[in-house]
Amino acid sequence: MRVMKALVIYESMFGNTRKVAEAVAGGLAPFGEVSLVPVADAGHTLLSTADLLVVGAPTHVHGMSRPKSRAAAVATAGKTGSDLVLEPNAEGPGVREWLADLPRTTAWAAAFDTRMTMAPFLTGRASRRIHRRLRAHGFSMAARPKSFLVNGDNTLMPGEEERARAWAGELAMSLGARRAGAAA
Repeated sequence: MRVMKALVIYESMFGNTRKVAEAVAGGLAPFGEVSLVPVADAGHTLLSTADLLVVGAPTHVHGMSRPKSRAAAVATAGKTGSDLVLEPNAEGPGVREWLADLPRTTAWAAAFDTRMTMAPFLTGRASRRIHRRLRAHGFSMAARPKSFLVNGDNTLMPGEEERARAWAGELAMSLGARRAGAAA
């Protein structure tokens, strides 16, 4: 069986979603080739060889970021006394815009987000919207949308990177089993 090729695309404002994406890529690495790409650098041609696409973004205003919510995050980081540091390309475009132009495909995909530690009905979950848009573009979904939690100081909760690596390993094993079953 050929080696799995995975592509992890992410949007990150302050580094939390990037850290989770890096952990996801690390969890997928033992199972094949993995490319980790910020959404600003993610041309759609990258999809042509991917067996698995994993897309992650921060949750803004109950869903995926928009230009206005990204501008608000930039303003928050720029306030006097803020210790928030913006990621490169934090001002956009984001996953929402990337997904809008996505071509139809038949690869496997999964979605994750980062969100505050409150209940999902209070924060929303960008991963649910990413999941739906990927499915609408023809992707087969390898897993349910996944959230990784950020505290009120805007840092990942302890253990979230390890949880992301484990989730990615489960994704790879599940996809490997599906591919093996299809080949039999």
